[in-house]
Amino acid sequence: MNRIYADYNATTPLAPVVLEAMLPYLRDQFGNASSAHFFGREARAAIDDARVRVARQLGAQESEIIFTGGGTEADNAVIFGVRPGHIITSEIEHHAILHACRQRTDCEITYLPVDRDCRVNPADLQRALRDDTVLVSIMSANNETGTIQPVKELAAICRQRGVPFHTDAIQSFGKQPVNVNDWNVDLLSLSAHKFYGPKGTGVLYCRRGVKLNPLLVGGSHENERRAGTENVAGIVGLARAMELPVVNLFELTETLAAGIAAKIPGAHRNGHATLRAGNTVNFSFAGCETSGLILGLDLEGVAVSSGSACAVGSLEPSHVLTAMGLPRELARAAVRFSFGKDTMPVDVSRVLDALVKVVTRLRAFTA
Repeated sequence: MNRIYADYNATTPLAPVVLEAMLPYLRDQFGNASSAHFFGREARAAIDDARVRVARQLGAQESEIIFTGGGTEADNAVIFGVRPGHIITSEIEHHAILHACRQRTDCEITYLPVDRDCRVNPADLQRALRDDTVLVSIMSANNETGTIQPVKELAAICRQRGVPFHTDAIQSFGKQPVNVNDWNVDLLSLSAHKFYGPKGTGVLYCRRGVKLNPLLVGGSHENERRAGTENVAGIVGLARAMELPVVNLFELTETLAAGIAAKIPGAHRNGHATLRAGNTVNFSFAGCETSGLILGLDLEGVAVSSGSACAVGSLEPSHVLTAMGLPRELARAAVRFSFGKDTMPVDVSRVLDALVKVVTRLRAFTA
């Protein structure tokens, strides 16, 4: 079976040019970057070069780049790194933010609501800010619906009040331009495997002057901001992946959305129709259940998901769709389609054909 992968928000394949850049550091140039001898200096030079390239891509300074073990670690480092006080986030954040907030028992957390399009209202942030607010964390693009948040406006509000603003940009980079100065953010998280880089490598941008207590201790790595022997190959791969062109797949996802609207009655689109990551579209199908839709499509050779791969196995409906006010029966009947650079128009047609077949079959069982 010629399978179609439509779950690029979960992970992307490693780009060949990225693998090529990594291979020397997986084979011959294996040194520990903290060692003083030639092998160590060789590894250190590779990390230093990668830091320059990553900073250039983000519009940042080299000293503001911290390499991490992935997006979850970068998000956790922000939440656990701020001093006790008041934290503001949103109801639709990734669990790497939400679960970390729950563990900050020394902090009071405010969760901003979203509208039916999955957007945070800047006026709500303005009202929620307090004198003891130590951090605001709002994602730039939602991983389930693709909806893009008004990050620049939110960050400007925080800048006026002198409150550090963090954005989880893990679903944005590679799909839209990301520049920390244009966005006016103080902290930003990335994960390499979301934009054709290696798994297990991420970035935390931390604007100069912003203080965070390190999440990992035990060494002076990353200028004493993140202890642990550096993943040289992963860091090199991340830097190379960040230099790949931005992939805009808006037309392909709109073709799918139009096909769904024309061929599947009772389909409900979730998230903003235009203010979204171009590769992502989310639909609920009345009379179906998410698990049946995913398994049915998989049997037809189409790989999709319900949302975050980190929440697989949960019996509860999506917290994102629930926060948007979607009825429980529709929240439990949702599927996310996320395309990538290898997705072709013929793949979209096959996805639609398979979807029509699966939805028809599932509805027949419950009729």
